[in-house]
Amino acid sequence: MGPESTAPTNPFTGAARVLDYWAIVYRRTWKGSAITSFVTPLFYVLAMGVLLGGFIDGDPDQLEGATSYLAFIAPGLLAAQAMQTVFGEVTYPVMSMIKWHRTYFGMTATPLGVPDVILSHLGFVLFRVGLSCAVFTIVMAPFGVFETVLGAVGAFLVQFLVALAFATPIFAFSAGLKDESPFALVFRLGMIPLFLFSGAFFPIANLDRWMQVLAKVTPLWHGVDLTRMLTLDQLDWSMAAVHVGYLVVLAALGWFWAVHRLTKRMVT
Repeated sequence: MGPESTAPTNPFTGAARVLDYWAIVYRRTWKGSAITSFVTPLFYVLAMGVLLGGFIDGDPDQLEGATSYLAFIAPGLLAAQAMQTVFGEVTYPVMSMIKWHRTYFGMTATPLGVPDVILSHLGFVLFRVGLSCAVFTIVMAPFGVFETVLGAVGAFLVQFLVALAFATPIFAFSAGLKDESPFALVFRLGMIPLFLFSGAFFPIANLDRWMQVLAKVTPLWHGVDLTRMLTLDQLDWSMAAVHVGYLVVLAALGWFWAVHRLTKRMVT
């Protein structure tokens, strides 16, 4: 019987076959991410929300409905944590699995296809995001930033959507690179400006008009605003639908681009 008879019928089946690989990877590397995943969230909340927030008036009219700077900044930090985790997981690690360790070539030498290995990698990314954001959510909870338990759960779940909206296009970008030099620009001109100017630290209404428009087309702003709505229990259903739709479409477009780019890279 030919090897095609054992080929996965869909990417989810194929991705499941790589689960043991990613389990081994995490078991061998989790200590290196322990600080960023478990300690950094507490420092962020204490330094930015509690200490710096003590010097900022909690005016709901100036803080998009938040009654304190801590309540305003915490949802933004949660969404930013999801974004930063993704950047770390689909830049150099993807390059490593193509160019340095050539792990993807080993995977696709089996009945697994390119969509299978991409989906398995994205699954691992979502696991990392879920773990780090769960810790962040737990850290935030004792400070009273969540108005309702349901809002806290919703804010946490939104981070998976934020993660996918970043992960698929960045994965696609990384998959087509010949070397790692562009990653420096990705972090400096991509991640850092998004972190600073997408509404996480201050309302984008404080920016010039053209910068407000630019901020609103970024996936992080959509993630921050949706997370803040849920955290403050001020959900605007029509705007929430826009946020979800934007993030879903971006993730879907990134998926097709990633499959195309990695397939092209694997055969050339």
